[in-house]
Amino acid sequence: MLTFWDNDNHLRRRDFLKIGGFGLTGLSSGQLAKANEKSVLSGKSVVFLFLHGGPSQVETFDPKPNAPKEIRGPLGTVQTKLPGVLFGSPFPKLATHADKLTIVRSYVPGDANHDIKPVVSRTTSGANLGSLYCSVAGISHPEKAIPRNALLFPRAVDPSLQAGVMQFGKFDATGPFSPSLSPVQPGAGSGLMQDLKIKLPRERLDDRLALLQSLDKVRWAIEDTLRSETTDKSREMALLALMGGLADALDLSKEDPKTIAKYDTASQIQVDSINKKWNNHKNYADNAKSLGKLLCLARRMCERGTGFVTVTTNFVWDMHADSNNATIEEGMGYMAPPLDHAISAFLEDVKSRGLEDQILLVVCGEMGRTPKINGKGGRDHWGNLGPLLLAGGGFPMGQVIGQSKADASSPSSEPVTQGMVVSTVMQTLIDYPKLRLQPEIAREVLNAGSHKNIFS
Repeated sequence: MLTFWDNDNHLRRRDFLKIGGFGLTGLSSGQLAKANEKSVLSGKSVVFLFLHGGPSQVETFDPKPNAPKEIRGPLGTVQTKLPGVLFGSPFPKLATHADKLTIVRSYVPGDANHDIKPVVSRTTSGANLGSLYCSVAGISHPEKAIPRNALLFPRAVDPSLQAGVMQFGKFDATGPFSPSLSPVQPGAGSGLMQDLKIKLPRERLDDRLALLQSLDKVRWAIEDTLRSETTDKSREMALLALMGGLADALDLSKEDPKTIAKYDTASQIQVDSINKKWNNHKNYADNAKSLGKLLCLARRMCERGTGFVTVTTNFVWDMHADSNNATIEEGMGYMAPPLDHAISAFLEDVKSRGLEDQILLVVCGEMGRTPKINGKGGRDHWGNLGPLLLAGGGFPMGQVIGQSKADASSPSSEPVTQGMVVSTVMQTLIDYPKLRLQPEIAREVLNAGSHKNIFS
C-alpha cells in the first residue's frame, strides 16, 4: 500500500512512504505486460460511460414519433446528420455528430435489475471488464506506471461532490483504481484504489491546491530518497512515474483552459433550479457539474496508457416519477443536456488529437425503460430493450445497427446481447487470435472475447 502522511508538514522519508501493490505489483507483471504490448495488446483504450439508473430508449436514440402518445412521450424528435435517422429532441448536438456514432436499436440488456451488468457481467462470471484486461496487460503500464483500469466518479474532478459506490466484481487484485476516494461495498475490493491513499486532514482534503502541494512534497522526498539510497532502476521508475505520470494525468489544471471550457457541462442546465422535492436532486446536480470533466479526465488517462476507464455520475437515470426521481419530461431536462454536450465535446476533442481510432467510447445503462409512460409521467424498469451508443475505436461509424418494434418493447431484428458488448470491448483491447496462442490464459478472459462483436 502506498500511503502519504502529512503531519504538521514534517515529512519523514522512511515514515510516510510505503510502497506496495501499485508500484511493485505493476512491475511484477511488467515483463509480461511489456511483451504483450508488442503481441496481444491492441494499444487501444475503451471509455465506458455507464448511465447509472437506466435511460429510456425512446427519449434518447430510438424515438417513436408515430406511436401513441403514451409510448412516444412528450419530448419530440430531432433530425440527425444521417438521412432518416432521428434522435430524441434533447440531443441536438449529438444529432450533428451522428456520422461519428454507431447507434444500436436492438440492444437487449437482459433484465431490469439495478446493477452494473454491462461492466461486471454474467458473461464474464462476474469479473470487471477492466480486471480481465489487466490480467493480460498487467495492472499498470510497464513504462508509464499508470493504472490500466480506472473508475471515475464525480469526486475525481471536484472533491465537493459525492463519491459514489460501484461493485467491482471478481479479480480484486486488478480492480479499478479510483482517484475519487470513493467507498466500496463490503467485499468488493479494489486493488489499485486501496494502494493509493492520501491521508490528509479533512479541511485540507477539500482544498485541491493543498492536495497538489502535498503531492509535490512527496515527490521531492522520493527524489531525495533515491539520491541517498541504492535502489534498482525498476523501483526508481515505479516511484517517480507513479508520482509523475499519474499525478499529471489527474491534474486537470494542466489541461488547456479552452479545452476544459469546451467540456464544461455545469453551464448546460441551471443547477440551482433543480426541483429539490426529488430525492435524487443532488445526483442531478453532480451529473451536470462533473460529467464533461470526467470525460476529459478519461481521455487524459487513455492518452497516458490506461486501457479501460469506467465513467459514472451516480444514480441519475431512474425515471419512475416517484419520490426519488423526476418525470420523464422534467428529468430529461436535467440529464440530457449535460450528456449531449459532454459526448459531443469528447468526440470533437479526440478527433482533434487524432485519437478517434484509438479510443472506443461505449455508452449505455443497466437497462432500458418501459414502452408506456406510467400514470405519474415516468417510465419504469425494462430489460428487453435499452439504448446503446458507440463511437471510435477504428470501427465503422455513421450507422444504425438493428431495429426495434414500433412500441419500443423489444428488437425486431437480431438482438445485440450483453455478450456481444463484452466481446466488442475485449476485442478492442486485445488481439484474441494471438491471445489464444498464449499459455495459461484465464478461461474468463477467453470467454469474454468469444462472442461475435457488434460490428462483425
